[in-house]
Amino acid sequence: MSDTSDCLFCRIIAGEIRAEVLETSPNAIAIKDTSPQAPVHALVIPREHSDNVARLAQKSPAVLAELVELGESVAQNQADGEFRLIFNSGARAGQSVNHVHGHVLAGTELGWNPA
Repeated sequence: MSDTSDCLFCRIIAGEIRAEVLETSPNAIAIKDTSPQAPVHALVIPREHSDNVARLAQKSPAVLAELVELGESVAQNQADGEFRLIFNSGARAGQSVNHVHGHVLAGTELGWNPA
């Protein structure tokens, strides 16, 4: 495990940095994105630090499933229940925080522009 003392999401989960918490579950937290790309834009984040979604799926598939369930719950409670869930893996793919997080986008007709 890497040093997580400077990890933004670890610090949010620890309560050191404020964030607008939308929902929580035993192993995950959903927060409002500070730069939303849709009317509903939440981040679903595992409480335990992991830097790569594929490794999280191998190590803790139940936690990854919990992230998906939490994303669905946010979409149900904040929008019409229809949502897009995106995980970026690596800097070139757009991962700006080295802690697994899924982007839940909902609340509008979503287009497609992956790059």
